[in-house]
Amino acid sequence: MIRKAFLTNSIGTLCSRVFGLVRDLCMASFLGAGILSDIFFVAFKFPNLCRRIFAEGAFIQSFLPNFIQARKKGAFSVLVFGIFFGVIFILSLFVWEFSGLVTKALANGFSEEQIALAKPIVAINFWYLELIFVTTFLSSLLQYKNCFWVSAYNTALLNICMIIALFFVRDIEDMRAVYILSYGVLCGGLAQIALHFYPLFKLNYCRLFSVGIQEIWRVCKQKNGTQTPRFKQILADIRSFFMRFFPAMLGSSTAQIASFLDTVIASYLGAGAISYLYYANRIFQLPLALFAIAVSTALFPTIAKAVKNAQYTQALQLMKKSFWFLLLVLWVCVVGGVMLKDEITWLLFERNKFVREDTLAVGMAFGMYMLGLLPYGLARIFSLWLYAHNLQGKAAKISAISLLVGVGFSLVLMHPLGASGLALASSLGGVLHFILTIRIFGMQHFIDILKNTKGWIFLAIITALEILILYIFKLYEHHFGILT
Repeated sequence: MIRKAFLTNSIGTLCSRVFGLVRDLCMASFLGAGILSDIFFVAFKFPNLCRRIFAEGAFIQSFLPNFIQARKKGAFSVLVFGIFFGVIFILSLFVWEFSGLVTKALANGFSEEQIALAKPIVAINFWYLELIFVTTFLSSLLQYKNCFWVSAYNTALLNICMIIALFFVRDIEDMRAVYILSYGVLCGGLAQIALHFYPLFKLNYCRLFSVGIQEIWRVCKQKNGTQTPRFKQILADIRSFFMRFFPAMLGSSTAQIASFLDTVIASYLGAGAISYLYYANRIFQLPLALFAIAVSTALFPTIAKAVKNAQYTQALQLMKKSFWFLLLVLWVCVVGGVMLKDEITWLLFERNKFVREDTLAVGMAFGMYMLGLLPYGLARIFSLWLYAHNLQGKAAKISAISLLVGVGFSLVLMHPLGASGLALASSLGGVLHFILTIRIFGMQHFIDILKNTKGWIFLAIITALEILILYIFKLYEHHFGILT
């Protein structure tokens, strides 16, 4: 089941990332790395950050354990949906009304003229947050039934809609291009929701929702209904969920929040810096999503059920297999990414409005991000153990410490190294996050996982082979004058 779920997530994630790559190629070609792209990336950054927190982190990791344990699953799911939908709707109205203040908070380094241009784009893109919450909520219900393909493939629809929008703006060189692209984001969110309807109907979730609404209605109709054992049980489940969610929101999203803070700080580095970080982070996110996020998404429901049933040996064995798989594939990605950072950026982005100077700047930032791939990816595996044991509070403290350290490094490195200094600071924060997570997980458990002689030998062999192949490629590149 784990292998099937991982393959489903990986193939779906690969499909989504391929379309995402095409989207970024179009964006680099049609918008370049200037003020128009900076404005869109600032506007899209916060809802995209929340998308990653919801879809890849806190919501599912908090919702699934409570949904598994809830006696009144229908009422629990309906109430959680209603609370989140209402709060996000009110927040979206606030952003719409005070878009200038929100834009200044997101990009304080922008000039007044740039903020005036960006604030309507920020308001439009923020509505995507409501759509992605609905998508994530429905995906979490499907994952409970071991239906992973929808959550794996739905992001592709967002990318496809944005690609279509970009082709409409390929000959436009003013703010109209950013408006059209922003409406493309909203169309993508609606398409993501629509993809869930058939599997939800097939798995009979319509009955779950109707039963949940009826349970809540019966409680509301009863005199002193809030005093009934049924209502108290539902309320206890909701309270337990939120006690897990808020710490997990910080604990599972260190890389995403660090990237968001990098964007705010990069607004002080001049035009193009935000775009450099965005393009570099997009390449970095490909192996992270394809392997680390896909494995952790597939693994978490099984780990949560095993811990609930006190099957700790089985849970640790699953984690050990997942750790060694991720260690091998992510290490190959790190070595290749660092050695070929400029070549990868050149191959992907350098055309039309994206020039050689942009390639070198993005390549340097990408190389710095790749230094944090291994700690960020492996930390996700060990964080599952913390969430399954209801240690969201400790996970949140770990993230808070690593974020503060990362921000400190960003402020120190931003001037001598520019955008690449912010990427390096993010990686250093990831290393600290991994170390602190292992400390809570248990050093003895971690040492037991590392005891794998065959694994270390295989890692050494593939590292030597990869370095040899890349060295030969570099000689070939130098001989024929590529990237000179």
